[in-house]
Amino acid sequence: MSEQGVHYGDYLRLEQILGAQFPESERLGELAHDEMLFIVIHQAYELWFRQVLHEVESVNAIMARPALNDNSPELQTVVHRLTRVVTILKVLVHQVDIMETMTPMDFLEFRDLLRPASGFQSWQFKIIEARLGLSFESRHGQEYYLSQLREAQVKMIREAENKETLLQLVNSWLERMPFFDESQLWQHYNSIYQTEISDVHVFWNDYRHVYIGSLSPAESANAAAFDKVMISDGMGRLSVKACRAALFIMLYRGYPVLQLPFQLINSLLEIDEQLSTWRYRHMNMVHRMIGTRIGTGGSTGKEYLRGAVEKHFIFSDFASLTSFLIDRRKLPKLSRQMEGRLGFNDMSPLRG
Repeated sequence: MSEQGVHYGDYLRLEQILGAQFPESERLGELAHDEMLFIVIHQAYELWFRQVLHEVESVNAIMARPALNDNSPELQTVVHRLTRVVTILKVLVHQVDIMETMTPMDFLEFRDLLRPASGFQSWQFKIIEARLGLSFESRHGQEYYLSQLREAQVKMIREAENKETLLQLVNSWLERMPFFDESQLWQHYNSIYQTEISDVHVFWNDYRHVYIGSLSPAESANAAAFDKVMISDGMGRLSVKACRAALFIMLYRGYPVLQLPFQLINSLLEIDEQLSTWRYRHMNMVHRMIGTRIGTGGSTGKEYLRGAVEKHFIFSDFASLTSFLIDRRKLPKLSRQMEGRLGFNDMSPLRG
C-alpha cells in the first residue's frame, strides 16, 4: 500500500463514472435537459443489476454444495443475501418515481436520438433472470429476446442459461430435506386416518384427509390438484419431493429449525413480487410516455411489457403451494420426537 493510502475518488473511479454521461442531444448541438436524468437513471440501474448478480451468484455457489448445513452460517448467509436482493429491487422500483418527474414532452426532445438503443438490450438483466431460473421457454417475446444484442452479450446470456439456476438448486435442496426419509422420526406419530393411496407417507395421508375436508363445494377441484402436485407430478418446476418439503416448511415454520428455510422460500416470493412490481411500473411509465407507439428498440412497447408482467414469474410454484394450506389449528400433531428434531433441543443438522 502506498504511503498516502487510498483516495476516495481513486478507489471509486469517480473520474470514469462521473465522466461517463454523454447526451446524444448535446453531441448534436442542443442539450435536452432531461437526457442527463435519463442516462444517470439507467446507469444506476445497471450498477444495481451488477450488485444483484453478484449476490445471486454467491447464493448459487452456496446452494450448489452437496450438503447445506442448516445449523451453520451457510443458510443464514443465503437468506441474508437474498433479503439484500429484495431490498435492492425495492430501490429499483422507487427509481421509477424519479424517472416519472420527466414529462412525455421532455422525453420527446431526445427520444428519437436513441434509436435503436433500448432498455431491452440490458444483457445484465437478462442474465439475472436466467440465473434466478427464468427459462427461454417461459419467456414472453422470444423473437425479440436476443435480436438486439451483440454476439459477446448473447454468448454471456447463453452461458448463464446453461448453468444450474437458483430455482433448480432450491428444488434440489428441498429434495434433500430428511423430513420424510428418516423413518425413526415417524415411529411415534399417531395417524388419524386409514391409508387410501398406496405408497403415500402416513403424514401426507392424514394431511390429505384434513385438507379435502376443509374445502368448500366450490373448491372441490382442489382435491385432484392436491393429489397431482403432492403425490404424482409435482408443481411445475418443483418435484413432488420438493413440494412436500416446501409445504411442510410453510405449515410448521414456527419451529426453530424451519424458520430460516421458511425465510428462504419467502425471500424467493418477494423477489418475484418486486420484479413484477418493477415491470408493472415500467409498463405504466412507458404507456404514460409514449402511449401505443413502438419502443426505440423495435418492440411493441407497452404490449410487450404487459406480456412480461403476466408471464415472467420465476418462483410462482411456491406461491401456488399456498392453495394447499389449512388452518393452523387443524394441523396433524407431530410426535414429541419430531418436535424435538425441529426444536433447539436437538442440534443434529438438517442436511439440505
